[in-house]
Amino acid sequence: MKTDKLFYRIFLNQPSLISELLPEIPPDCEFDYSAPVVKEKELRLDGLLTPMDNDDLPLVFLEAQMQKDSDFYSRYFGGIFIYLHQYKVSRHWRGLLILNHRNQDLGSEIPYQDLLNNRVQRLFLSDLLNQENITGNLALLKLIVTPKKQAVSEANKILENAKTQAEFNQKLDLVEAILVNKFPQLTIEEIQKMINLREADITQTRFYQQVLEIGRNEGESNMVIRQLNRRFGNLSTTLEAKVRSLPINQLESLGEALLDFQDITDLENWFMNHEN
Repeated sequence: MKTDKLFYRIFLNQPSLISELLPEIPPDCEFDYSAPVVKEKELRLDGLLTPMDNDDLPLVFLEAQMQKDSDFYSRYFGGIFIYLHQYKVSRHWRGLLILNHRNQDLGSEIPYQDLLNNRVQRLFLSDLLNQENITGNLALLKLIVTPKKQAVSEANKILENAKTQAEFNQKLDLVEAILVNKFPQLTIEEIQKMINLREADITQTRFYQQVLEIGRNEGESNMVIRQLNRRFGNLSTTLEAKVRSLPINQLESLGEALLDFQDITDLENWFMNHEN
Protein backbone atom coordinates (compact mmCIF):
# COMPACT_ATOMS: atom_id res chain seq x y z
CA MET A 1 0.00 0.00 0.00
CA LYS A 2 2.91 2.39 0.71
CA THR A 3 4.15 1.89 -2.85
CA ASP A 4 0.62 2.39 -4.25
CA LYS A 5 0.27 5.76 -2.53
CA LEU A 6 3.71 6.75 -3.77
CA PHE A 7 2.75 6.08 -7.39
CA TYR A 8 -0.50 8.02 -7.19
CA ARG A 9 1.29 10.87 -5.47
CA ILE A 10 3.73 11.03 -8.41
CA PHE A 11 0.92 11.00 -10.96
CA LEU A 12 -1.05 13.70 -9.16
CA ASN A 13 2.03 15.90 -8.77
CA GLN A 14 3.23 15.29 -12.34
CA PRO A 15 -0.05 15.10 -14.35
CA SER A 16 1.80 15.41 -17.64
CA LEU A 17 3.16 11.90 -16.99
CA ILE A 18 -0.29 10.54 -17.89
CA SER A 19 -0.06 12.06 -21.39
CA GLU A 20 3.42 10.58 -21.86
CA LEU A 21 2.04 7.10 -21.26
CA LEU A 22 -1.40 7.64 -22.85
CA PRO A 23 -0.73 9.95 -25.84
CA GLU A 24 -4.40 10.72 -26.44
CA ILE A 25 -4.55 12.53 -23.07
CA PRO A 26 -3.51 16.21 -23.42
CA PRO A 27 -0.52 17.23 -21.24
CA ASP A 28 -2.58 19.98 -19.57
CA CYS A 29 -5.55 17.75 -18.72
CA GLU A 30 -6.65 18.03 -15.07
CA PHE A 31 -7.98 14.97 -13.25
CA ASP A 32 -10.26 14.36 -10.34
CA TYR A 33 -8.69 11.46 -8.40
CA SER A 34 -10.77 8.93 -6.46
CA ALA A 35 -10.55 5.35 -5.19
CA PRO A 36 -14.12 4.05 -5.50
CA VAL A 37 -15.39 0.88 -3.84
CA VAL A 38 -17.29 -1.50 -6.14
CA LYS A 39 -20.11 -2.61 -3.86
CA GLU A 40 -21.01 -6.07 -5.14
CA LYS A 41 -17.72 -7.71 -4.23
CA GLU A 42 -16.14 -4.88 -2.25
CA LEU A 43 -13.43 -4.53 -4.89
CA ARG A 44 -11.58 -1.27 -4.44
CA LEU A 45 -10.26 0.36 -7.58
CA ASP A 46 -6.90 1.79 -6.59
CA GLY A 47 -7.05 4.79 -8.87
CA LEU A 48 -9.72 6.30 -11.11
CA LEU A 49 -8.69 9.44 -13.00
CA THR A 50 -11.63 11.40 -14.39
CA PRO A 51 -10.78 14.19 -16.89
CA MET A 52 -12.46 17.40 -15.81
CA ASP A 53 -14.54 19.56 -18.18
CA ASN A 54 -14.18 17.20 -21.14
CA ASP A 55 -16.42 14.13 -21.36
CA ASP A 56 -14.85 13.14 -24.69
CA LEU A 57 -11.65 12.08 -22.96
CA PRO A 58 -11.57 8.61 -21.42
CA LEU A 59 -11.67 7.61 -17.79
CA VAL A 60 -8.29 6.19 -16.74
CA PHE A 61 -8.17 3.17 -14.43
CA LEU A 62 -4.71 3.47 -12.91
CA GLU A 63 -3.09 0.76 -10.84
CA ALA A 64 0.44 -0.03 -9.69
CA GLN A 65 1.47 -3.61 -8.90
CA MET A 66 5.01 -4.39 -7.78
CA GLN A 67 4.59 -7.90 -6.34
CA LYS A 68 3.44 -11.11 -8.00
CA ASP A 69 -0.29 -11.76 -7.70
CA SER A 70 -1.89 -14.50 -9.78
CA ASP A 71 -5.33 -12.90 -9.32
CA PHE A 72 -4.26 -9.41 -10.37
CA TYR A 73 -5.59 -9.28 -13.95
CA SER A 74 -8.90 -10.94 -13.07
CA ARG A 75 -9.42 -8.60 -10.10
CA TYR A 76 -8.37 -5.51 -12.06
CA PHE A 77 -10.67 -6.12 -15.03
CA GLY A 78 -13.45 -7.46 -12.81
CA GLY A 79 -13.40 -4.26 -10.78
CA ILE A 80 -13.48 -2.11 -13.91
CA PHE A 81 -16.51 -3.81 -15.44
CA ILE A 82 -18.43 -3.92 -12.17
CA TYR A 83 -17.75 -0.18 -11.84
CA LEU A 84 -18.87 0.51 -15.43
CA HIS A 85 -22.11 -1.39 -14.75
CA GLN A 86 -22.77 -0.01 -11.29
CA TYR A 87 -22.22 3.64 -12.21
CA LYS A 88 -23.86 3.39 -15.66
CA VAL A 89 -20.75 4.74 -17.39
CA SER A 90 -21.29 5.85 -20.98
CA ARG A 91 -17.87 7.26 -21.88
CA HIS A 92 -14.64 5.75 -23.16
CA TRP A 93 -12.14 4.29 -20.75
CA ARG A 94 -8.48 3.34 -20.75
CA GLY A 95 -6.31 1.33 -18.39
CA LEU A 96 -2.84 2.30 -17.20
CA LEU A 97 -0.80 -0.30 -15.31
CA ILE A 98 2.56 0.40 -13.66
CA LEU A 99 4.25 -2.96 -13.22
CA ASN A 100 7.61 -4.17 -11.95
CA HIS A 101 8.91 -6.40 -14.76
CA ARG A 102 7.73 -8.45 -17.74
CA ASN A 103 8.10 -11.83 -15.98
CA GLN A 104 5.91 -10.80 -13.07
CA ASP A 105 3.22 -13.38 -12.30
CA LEU A 106 -0.07 -11.49 -12.50
CA GLY A 107 -2.29 -14.35 -13.65
CA SER A 108 -3.29 -15.48 -17.12
CA GLU A 109 -3.38 -12.79 -19.80
CA ILE A 110 -5.33 -14.92 -22.27
CA PRO A 111 -8.90 -13.92 -21.23
CA TYR A 112 -7.91 -10.25 -21.31
CA GLN A 113 -5.52 -10.22 -24.29
CA ASP A 114 -7.66 -7.94 -26.46
CA LEU A 115 -8.08 -5.47 -23.62
CA LEU A 116 -4.37 -5.55 -22.80
CA ASN A 117 -3.49 -4.96 -26.45
CA ASN A 118 -6.00 -2.22 -27.20
CA ARG A 119 -7.37 -0.67 -24.02
CA VAL A 120 -4.58 -0.90 -21.47
CA GLN A 121 -1.11 0.67 -21.48
CA ARG A 122 1.41 -1.28 -19.42
CA LEU A 123 4.65 0.31 -18.22
CA PHE A 124 7.26 -2.14 -16.91
CA LEU A 125 9.58 -0.17 -14.65
CA SER A 126 12.48 -2.58 -15.10
CA ASP A 127 12.56 -1.57 -18.79
CA LEU A 128 13.50 1.96 -17.70
CA LEU A 129 16.70 0.78 -15.99
CA ASN A 130 18.49 0.43 -19.34
CA GLN A 131 17.23 3.75 -20.72
CA GLU A 132 19.19 6.97 -20.29
CA ASN A 133 17.43 9.66 -22.33
CA ILE A 134 14.07 9.65 -20.61
CA THR A 135 11.85 12.48 -19.41
CA GLY A 136 11.97 13.84 -15.89
CA ASN A 137 8.60 12.26 -15.16
CA LEU A 138 9.77 8.79 -16.19
CA ALA A 139 13.02 9.33 -14.26
CA LEU A 140 10.94 9.58 -11.06
CA LEU A 141 9.36 6.21 -11.79
CA LYS A 142 12.76 4.75 -12.70
CA LEU A 143 14.11 5.85 -9.32
CA ILE A 144 11.59 3.56 -7.59
CA VAL A 145 13.24 0.43 -9.03
CA THR A 146 16.80 1.76 -9.26
CA PRO A 147 19.19 -0.36 -7.12
CA LYS A 148 20.13 1.32 -3.85
CA LYS A 149 23.76 1.80 -4.89
CA GLN A 150 22.74 3.94 -7.87
CA ALA A 151 19.70 5.58 -6.25
CA VAL A 152 21.47 8.65 -4.86
CA SER A 153 23.17 9.57 -8.14
CA GLU A 154 19.88 9.09 -10.04
CA ALA A 155 18.07 11.23 -7.47
CA ASN A 156 20.60 14.03 -7.90
CA LYS A 157 20.24 13.88 -11.71
CA ILE A 158 16.50 14.39 -11.33
CA LEU A 159 17.04 17.42 -9.11
CA GLU A 160 19.74 18.90 -11.34
CA ASN A 161 17.39 18.88 -14.33
CA ALA A 162 14.81 21.08 -12.61
CA LYS A 163 14.50 24.38 -14.46
CA THR A 164 12.84 26.50 -11.76
CA GLN A 165 12.85 26.68 -7.98
CA ALA A 166 9.19 25.61 -7.89
CA GLU A 167 9.93 22.57 -10.07
CA PHE A 168 12.99 21.79 -7.92
CA ASN A 169 10.92 21.84 -4.71
CA GLN A 170 8.20 19.71 -6.27
CA LYS A 171 10.66 17.08 -7.48
CA LEU A 172 12.57 17.18 -4.21
CA ASP A 173 9.34 16.39 -2.40
CA LEU A 174 8.83 13.28 -4.55
CA VAL A 175 12.50 12.23 -4.51
CA GLU A 176 12.56 12.37 -0.71
CA ALA A 177 9.38 10.28 -0.50
CA ILE A 178 10.83 7.66 -2.87
CA LEU A 179 14.12 7.45 -0.96
CA VAL A 180 12.36 7.17 2.39
CA ASN A 181 10.42 4.23 0.96
CA LYS A 182 13.65 2.73 -0.45
CA PHE A 183 15.73 3.27 2.72
CA PRO A 184 13.23 2.78 5.59
CA GLN A 185 16.03 2.28 8.13
CA LEU A 186 17.40 5.81 7.62
CA THR A 187 16.19 8.95 9.38
CA ILE A 188 14.85 11.95 7.49
CA GLU A 189 18.05 13.85 8.22
CA GLU A 190 20.17 11.02 6.82
CA ILE A 191 18.05 10.95 3.65
CA GLN A 192 18.52 14.69 3.21
CA LYS A 193 22.30 14.34 3.58
CA MET A 194 22.35 11.72 0.84
CA ILE A 195 21.10 14.10 -1.84
CA ASN A 196 22.27 17.47 -3.06
CA LEU A 197 20.24 20.15 -1.27
CA ARG A 198 22.48 23.15 -1.84
CA GLU A 199 19.93 24.96 -3.98
CA ALA A 200 16.78 23.74 -2.23
CA ASP A 201 14.65 25.32 0.42
CA ILE A 202 13.54 22.00 1.90
CA THR A 203 11.17 23.71 4.30
CA GLN A 204 8.89 24.42 1.31
CA THR A 205 8.46 20.77 0.26
CA ARG A 206 5.27 18.99 1.22
CA PHE A 207 7.32 16.08 2.58
CA TYR A 208 9.12 18.41 5.00
CA GLN A 209 5.88 20.13 5.96
CA GLN A 210 4.21 16.79 6.70
CA VAL A 211 7.12 15.70 8.91
CA LEU A 212 7.09 19.08 10.65
CA GLU A 213 3.35 18.82 11.27
CA ILE A 214 3.74 15.32 12.75
CA GLY A 215 6.45 16.62 15.08
CA ARG A 216 4.35 19.60 16.18
CA ASN A 217 1.32 17.39 16.81
CA GLU A 218 3.33 14.92 18.86
CA GLY A 219 4.91 17.63 21.00
CA GLU A 220 1.63 19.46 21.59
CA SER A 221 -0.30 16.28 22.42
CA ASN A 222 2.39 15.14 24.90
CA MET A 223 2.19 18.49 26.68
CA VAL A 224 -1.63 18.42 26.90
CA ILE A 225 -1.63 14.82 28.17
CA ARG A 226 0.94 15.68 30.87
CA GLN A 227 -1.23 18.58 32.06
CA LEU A 228 -4.36 16.44 32.15
CA ASN A 229 -2.56 13.64 34.01
CA ARG A 230 -1.34 16.08 36.65
CA ARG A 231 -4.84 17.46 37.22
CA PHE A 232 -6.99 14.33 37.03
CA GLY A 233 -4.65 11.35 37.30
CA ASN A 234 -3.62 9.11 34.43
CA LEU A 235 -6.01 9.29 31.47
CA SER A 236 -7.71 6.17 30.19
CA THR A 237 -6.26 4.62 27.04
CA THR A 238 -9.34 5.76 25.10
CA LEU A 239 -9.09 9.39 26.19
CA GLU A 240 -5.35 9.53 25.56
CA ALA A 241 -5.88 8.14 22.06
CA LYS A 242 -8.53 10.80 21.41
CA VAL A 243 -6.13 13.54 22.47
CA ARG A 244 -3.36 12.21 20.22
CA SER A 245 -5.72 12.05 17.23
CA LEU A 246 -6.53 15.78 17.41
CA PRO A 247 -5.10 18.15 14.77
CA ILE A 248 -2.76 20.87 15.98
CA ASN A 249 -5.41 23.62 16.10
CA GLN A 250 -7.69 21.55 18.35
CA LEU A 251 -4.78 20.52 20.56
CA GLU A 252 -4.02 24.18 21.12
CA SER A 253 -7.69 24.86 21.87
CA LEU A 254 -7.82 21.98 24.35
CA GLY A 255 -4.62 23.21 25.99
CA GLU A 256 -6.34 26.50 26.79
CA ALA A 257 -9.71 24.99 27.76
CA LEU A 258 -8.31 22.46 30.23
CA LEU A 259 -7.23 25.27 32.53
CA ASP A 260 -10.92 25.70 33.41
CA PHE A 261 -11.74 21.99 33.75
CA GLN A 262 -12.93 20.88 37.19
CA ASP A 263 -12.89 17.12 36.61
CA ILE A 264 -12.54 14.50 33.89
CA THR A 265 -16.18 14.97 32.88
CA ASP A 266 -15.28 18.39 31.50
CA LEU A 267 -12.77 16.73 29.17
CA GLU A 268 -15.39 14.23 27.97
CA ASN A 269 -17.86 17.08 27.39
CA TRP A 270 -15.20 18.99 25.46
CA PHE A 271 -14.78 16.05 23.09
CA MET A 272 -18.55 15.79 22.64
CA ASN A 273 -18.71 19.46 21.69
CA HIS A 274 -15.82 19.15 19.23
CA GLU A 275 -16.72 15.90 17.48
CA ASN A 276 -17.14 17.70 14.15
